Amino acid sequence: MPANDNSSDKEKCLELFLKIGLDERTARNTIANNKVTANLSSVINEAGVTDGCSRTVGNLIYTVATKYPANALPHRPTLLQYIVSLKVKTTAQLDAALSFLATTGLENLDLNKFEEACGVGVEVSTEDIKHTVNEVVEENKATILELRYRTNVGELLGHVRKRLPWADAKVVKQLVDAKLYELLGDRTAADDEKPTRKKKEKPAKAEDKAAPVAVPEKAPEEDLNPYSIFPNPEENYKVHTEVPFSDGSILRCCNTKALLDKHLKATGWKVLTRFPPEPNGYLHIGHAKAMFIDFGLAKDRDGGCYLRYDDTNPEAEKKEYIDHIEEIVQWMGWKPFKITYTSDYFQELYELAVELIRRGHAYVDHQTPDEIKEYREKKLNSPWRDRPISESLKLFEDMRRGLIEEGKATLRMKQDMQSDNYNMYDLIAYRIKFTPHPHAGDKWCIYPSYDYAHCIVDSLENITHSCTAHHMLSQLKLHFYKCAMHY
Repeated sequence: MPANDNSSDKEKCLELFLKIGLDERTARNTIANNKVTANLSSVINEAGVTDGCSRTVGNLIYTVATKYPANALPHRPTLLQYIVSLKVKTTAQLDAALSFLATTGLENLDLNKFEEACGVGVEVSTEDIKHTVNEVVEENKATILELRYRTNVGELLGHVRKRLPWADAKVVKQLVDAKLYELLGDRTAADDEKPTRKKKEKPAKAEDKAAPVAVPEKAPEEDLNPYSIFPNPEENYKVHTEVPFSDGSILRCCNTKALLDKHLKATGWKVLTRFPPEPNGYLHIGHAKAMFIDFGLAKDRDGGCYLRYDDTNPEAEKKEYIDHIEEIVQWMGWKPFKITYTSDYFQELYELAVELIRRGHAYVDHQTPDEIKEYREKKLNSPWRDRPISESLKLFEDMRRGLIEEGKATLRMKQDMQSDNYNMYDLIAYRIKFTPHPHAGDKWCIYPSYDYAHCIVDSLENITHSCTAHHMLSQLKLHFYKCAMHY
């Protein structure tokens, strides 16, 4: 995107954030963070306050954008409606709401329990607050008179908050300050003096005192065990992403409780990882790092790590490389849980591709590589994108049977050709190659692409931790999208 377009987008976001009552400094700090900017823009649109709102509502919306629990995204619009309608109107209520939703996750939201948990409809009058403040100050009067203005006001506020959790925090603070002034009067010079600390008496020196032994600082847990940063399989309900589309819609992908329960039952609650090299060459130093993470995590958690050959390209793969990879894995000291091949799942991948066509999420395309490149650069849909489903089903079957020449047709997924994320352009899921496969033989003449197959096989093998290189992060939305289309 050109720099001037990016600057224009930032100015629009700044204007939008100022409309909801953010102060200019906070708004400018926000647009400097692309992730928070995207989240806040999305939340403002969901709340329906693009034309502006009060500062109180705006601040609560900002908190939702930055602190909303990832595992409960489907319930976010409901919370926003409670905020906009002023049913949730204080930070205490919002904190309670966020905690309740984090516990609820993807389960059905019980509105009665939700409202009770975050004090919807509970009105706390100034008189109620004044009465409680008087009680708390009276209970702590002796300490207050002794310490005067060195009293820990935070503790007093905490006592009030326990008794009146939905009281306005600003009013509570004002009344506590007023009550302290009523009891203590004006501050004196002594109130501002720093309290003197009594010096500890040094023990008598021993004649033959041993030399001090240096005690090393305790290392952070992740230094002692680099695998401690990875969550347990049962915490995978927190895994989520949002896939924004160019038409403004958002696909929210996360594990349902039913799917997670099924997954945990299949894995026996164990960690399952995979080391998935493509057998098209010899391993390099980067593979050693990947092995350390994939095999090491499984070993640390008493789980298992698959050695899976991602063999989706028969032209580049050789038996020589397959043997070499297994030899190096063993030489590095790792023992695979199982040795599998993506080609072991060619039938399942084919059947899932047929299902995608039936659901209207894939089509047979006849564009050449140059035409595909041109259409991607111009963000244009293929002219065959909207052909009838029955036609794509027949053509895909013809591809499988070898009735169409190599290079004359591909199967592509319907994604978003107008997206700013090029990984969301309609990917090629299958192509024709009249080449025998080093593992699967000559059974197939159509082969799935790596981008189509990789995350699906992760799902078929019930992988709990799919570790990837940093440069692959931009493809995560694509992987979540594909899995969402199948389920």
